[in-house]
Amino acid sequence: MASTDANLIDRFLEMMAAERGVARNTMLAYQSDLSAASTLTGGRLASADAAVLADLAHQWGGLANSSVARKVSALRRFYAFLQEEGLRDDNPSSALPKPSQGRALPKILDPHEVDLLFQIVEKALSKPEPGERDYRLAALVELLYGSGLRATELVALPRSSVVSDRPFIILTGKGDKERLVPISDRARHAVGAWLAFVPKDSRYLFPSRGKHISRIRLYQIIKSLAAKAGLDPEKVSPHVLRHAFATHLLAGGANLRALQAMLGHADIATTQIYTHVDSSRLVELVNKRHPLANRTLTRGASGSNPLQ
Repeated sequence: MASTDANLIDRFLEMMAAERGVARNTMLAYQSDLSAASTLTGGRLASADAAVLADLAHQWGGLANSSVARKVSALRRFYAFLQEEGLRDDNPSSALPKPSQGRALPKILDPHEVDLLFQIVEKALSKPEPGERDYRLAALVELLYGSGLRATELVALPRSSVVSDRPFIILTGKGDKERLVPISDRARHAVGAWLAFVPKDSRYLFPSRGKHISRIRLYQIIKSLAAKAGLDPEKVSPHVLRHAFATHLLAGGANLRALQAMLGHADIATTQIYTHVDSSRLVELVNKRHPLANRTLTRGASGSNPLQ
């Protein structure tokens, strides 16, 4: 495998660990699939065009749909990463096949598990003299779960992004698109307390060594918090807290279009995945709140149930 491919694959896997909280087995599968694809393309995976990818897909002939779907998923994410990082101007993955596969549901935390995380944060802040890292942790977690920010968006927030009398952030997300992200009073209070430790000339809200904290550092902070709360660290990541924000907001009655705007999804189909996560609640809504919920089916002349 060419050194360029190897380096970029390593950077991609590093991002997936930091931003997405991908499980170890999934990371190994990505590494294996991307390394194999690099070999099959003669070490030109990172620079491959549509024709090269079409030939690569041809070499997968005979593989099960599930195996092809896994490989395609890894490549699509890889090229999206290259484009997002400015390492490619295009994304050639449209040339890859689209095997029929059910879309995986996102990992989520239930409200009780989220509460366990916040109990650790609150315990740290209740000490006689909380430290700088305690206030930073509170601000990070409040913004992650309270606003559904992506890890990349959170770590790069400008110092001036959160204002005490403004209940929203104007955020530039994927594709340089601006959106309004509401933030809770709790989050604004947590950020206000944290700002006392941030140098006034800092460009970033969460500075580190002249820049901002990395996605990997954020990932480590959240994993450590999960362990202290007695949760499986493999189950908790910044991206999982974003999923929890969306799922719990939908369960509380949020409009799907409003949720799409808050999450910064270009396509509402991406947001609709949360309706599957919360399907039990939707079934309950139909059964209990639909106008016909209290009406019974008229039985046939024989007294039998017409659905039997």
